[in-house]
Amino acid sequence: MLGLAPNPLDWLIASAAYPWLALVLGLCVGSFLNVVIHRLPLMMEREWTAQCAELRGEVAPDHAPLNLSQPRSRCPACGQAIRALQNIPLLSFLWLRGRCAACSARISWRYPLVELFCGLATAYCALHFGFSFAAAAAMLFVWLMIAATGIDFDTQLLPDSITLPLLWLGLLVNLIGGPVDLRSAVIGAMAGYLFLWSVYWMFRLVTGKEGMGYGDFKLLAAIGAWTGWQMLPLVVLLSSAIGAVVGISLIVFHKHGREVPIPFGPYLAGAGLIALFWGPALTQRYLALVL
Repeated sequence: MLGLAPNPLDWLIASAAYPWLALVLGLCVGSFLNVVIHRLPLMMEREWTAQCAELRGEVAPDHAPLNLSQPRSRCPACGQAIRALQNIPLLSFLWLRGRCAACSARISWRYPLVELFCGLATAYCALHFGFSFAAAAAMLFVWLMIAATGIDFDTQLLPDSITLPLLWLGLLVNLIGGPVDLRSAVIGAMAGYLFLWSVYWMFRLVTGKEGMGYGDFKLLAAIGAWTGWQMLPLVVLLSSAIGAVVGISLIVFHKHGREVPIPFGPYLAGAGLIALFWGPALTQRYLALVL
C-alpha cells in the first residue's frame, strides 16, 4: 500500500545483504575465537595451579588478571598492545603483511585462517538455513566447534567449558524446534558418549594404553545432541576415516612419531559440521546405493 514504508526485517531477509552481514559477523566472531583458543587453556592452567596449591595448603601464585576480556590483546613477541585498527579481521593482517606493527615479528597464519573459516561458515549457515532460528543455532554450533578444534590442536584438551554447554545447548535447541526431535537428541547424546567410552575401555584393556581423552566422549555426545542419534554412524565413520588418513600422512611424510598422540577432536568437529549441513542427504544417498 502507498504510504507504508517497507519492513526493514523483510527487506533484510529478501535482499542479498543477509549472507554478507553474516559473513562480517562471522569474521568478528572468528577474531574473538582466536582469543578464546589462546587464553582459555592458560586460564584453565592457572585454575589447576591454584587448586593444587590449595590442596597442598599453600598460597596460590599471584598473577595479573587473565580472562577473555582482560588484558588487551598484545603481540606475544614484544608485548605491544594491539590497537583497534590493527585488530580488524583479515584486513589488518593483510595491511600489516602478516607482521607486528611494533616489532615486525611474524603473525601466525592461524589467526586469519580462523577468522576466514568462521566468516565463511557463518555465511553458509545463513544461505543454507535462511533467516531462521535454525540458522542462528547452526552459527552457534559452528563457533563452538571452531573454538574446540583450535584448543585441541594446540593442547590436546577439549575443555568442559565448551563441550558441556555445547551438549546442553543442543538439547535445548531441539527442545524448542531444532532440526531433530528431542527424543533423537537425547538418545544421540547418550549413544555418542557411551560409544567412545566403550571404545576407550576396550582399547585400554587390550593395549594397556589410553587411546583418547574424555573430552572426545563429551564432544561426540554434544554432536549427537545437535544432530540426533541417526547421524552418529556418519560422524564416526567420517571422523575415523579422516583421522586415519591424516595420521598416516603425518607418519609417512612428516616423520611424526607413532607414540606421539594426535588430537581426535578436530576430526569429530569436522564430521559434526558435515552431518549438520549435509547429513540427511548423505545418508539417503548411501542407503540408495546400498539398497
